[in-house]
Amino acid sequence: MRPPSTFFNTADLDGFDARTAALQDPRPHPTEPQLVQLGRALLGEVLDTVLGGALEDHAVTICETLIGGLHAGVQRLERDADRERERLAGLLRDFDGSEVADVDLQEAKARADAMDVAAEALAFVRDAAAESYGISTGEVWSPWRGSVRGGATAAQLDAQAALRAIEVRRRDAADPGDAVVAFRASPRSDTPEDAGRIFDALNWARTQHPDMSLALTGAKGGERIAKRWAQQKGVRLVLARPDFERFGRAAPFRANDQLLALQPVCVLVLPESLGLAAQAGAPPFGPAMNLAEQAQARGVRCVRIGPKPGAPAAA
Repeated sequence: MRPPSTFFNTADLDGFDARTAALQDPRPHPTEPQLVQLGRALLGEVLDTVLGGALEDHAVTICETLIGGLHAGVQRLERDADRERERLAGLLRDFDGSEVADVDLQEAKARADAMDVAAEALAFVRDAAAESYGISTGEVWSPWRGSVRGGATAAQLDAQAALRAIEVRRRDAADPGDAVVAFRASPRSDTPEDAGRIFDALNWARTQHPDMSLALTGAKGGERIAKRWAQQKGVRLVLARPDFERFGRAAPFRANDQLLALQPVCVLVLPESLGLAAQAGAPPFGPAMNLAEQAQARGVRCVRIGPKPGAPAAA
């Protein structure tokens, strides 16, 4: 017999609460604020335990492993939901109008909806943990594999997935859009002067391209500062991580090939630190200079970030 149908009025509920109510599960479901608090509490407990002690030097690895585990859980739930939707599509194709087939359809849809809600719930925990991690350590978490779909923090895309999306022009979570701004900076460019000028340059780029995505390699120094800016502004990130296992010392330069394959509308570079003490005797960062040279050769607008205030000037 067909299960009874119950109508839930979700008009006065927030988006997530409306989705959990629509599941019609009699068991209580945590709210978004509860899930966010859980993520903050998890990272808070970890940091309280490791900071100030013998494990302090490994705090970044420990925290990023925990957040990465939450991200892996989100990905697994999303894959399970996708498989259930594929099964649902098969049931729709073979639907014969019988009551048994109708019940099967309803159950398959309910399972897919429940998995979607579970993935979104765990994503709230992950994003809150990542936010707390950033606030407490100044670091910016990003996944080593795969993409992050939306969320409270900036969406983060895998460069390979973004390149595939460009090739087929799929307007989905992996498409970086038409306004990619590529950025490379010296690992030494982490002084307050560097941070201020990087933020100035990125804010300028966003006024030129309001729907911009920011593409970088995720290296330490200036690129980590740029990642923090993207997180604060909710700008999509495209990460072209160097593959040192495959390319060895050439990996940072091969990453430039990926950045340029994204067809950027603008390239920003900071080859040396703007802090006087940091740049004393240090040569310009080769991979950043290489990206600038390749961009100029291709006719892509290139901006070299300098110490002077005001809008950046084209290199």
